[in-house]
Amino acid sequence: ISLSLFQVMNLNCSLWQDNGISVKHFAFAKFSEVTEECFLLFTFILLMFLASLTGNALIALAIWTSPVLHTPMYFFLANLSLLEVGYTCSVIPKMLQSLVSEARGISMEGCATQMFFFTLFGISECCLLAAMAFDRYMAICSPLHYPVRMSRGVCAHLAMVSWGVGCMVSLGQTNYIFSLDFCGPCEIDHFFCDLPPILALACGDTSHNEAAVFVVAILCISSPFLLIVVSYGRILGAVRVMSSPEGRHKALSTCSSHLLVVTLFYGSASVTYLRPKTSHSPGMDKILSLFYTVVTSMLNPIIYSLRNKEVKAALWRILGRKK
Repeated sequence: ISLSLFQVMNLNCSLWQDNGISVKHFAFAKFSEVTEECFLLFTFILLMFLASLTGNALIALAIWTSPVLHTPMYFFLANLSLLEVGYTCSVIPKMLQSLVSEARGISMEGCATQMFFFTLFGISECCLLAAMAFDRYMAICSPLHYPVRMSRGVCAHLAMVSWGVGCMVSLGQTNYIFSLDFCGPCEIDHFFCDLPPILALACGDTSHNEAAVFVVAILCISSPFLLIVVSYGRILGAVRVMSSPEGRHKALSTCSSHLLVVTLFYGSASVTYLRPKTSHSPGMDKILSLFYTVVTSMLNPIIYSLRNKEVKAALWRILGRKK
């Protein structure tokens, strides 16, 4: 039945394209014609998806239930874990279905919804990582004023701004892109409704939309990254003048996990959205999309739990309690 529906949908795409009528449904490209390869990738992504959900949910639960972790640093970490859960859930289930099923179609409304939530969680994470870097800067460079300047209210406002910026940007970008006409082909050469592959299917001149995507990427990726670089530059300057080796080690250890997460997330996002259009290739874009949607989300809880004694202790308490 799913194969017949997919064939009918492809026929409709051809009819829409021939008659100049706007396309209302899309279909994701098939990863491979070899069934074994698709099943192997399905298994690989499913395991990482489950590990990501479990790890991020456990970290958020550990921070919520452990009073000793009710500090600004862990408040932001809990928000990061929630963002990662939403980030992966907005993309991975449909990706898994497309890998093992012939029903790879998605309506325009469904595609717009997926793009909205994917962009929302991605932009919010960019801003939240910058807020986490600012928190570390205040803790190390201004420890006496830290309790006042990073109070609960300030932390809540920073988190709300991160989520709010993500919501506004994703709403604007999604509305701007899906206001275009799509007259075929209707196959998306990707695993999900990302911005560049959807723009490639639009009719007419899309240069203004591509410029808007690039500008948003500059503002929402490069600007927070610049704030992170400045914060850690000041942190390194403060650490260098510390007289105590233990103090230097403690300061660097609290920042190393965040720096590793920033490198993984911003590295893959920058290569995807900031490189020239001429250097884009569908194969490389798919590999990068798998990395920043699945791999980084799975690695984040591992990085924070392995390098943080407080988080590890809280996780062991939760797991022991459940046992």
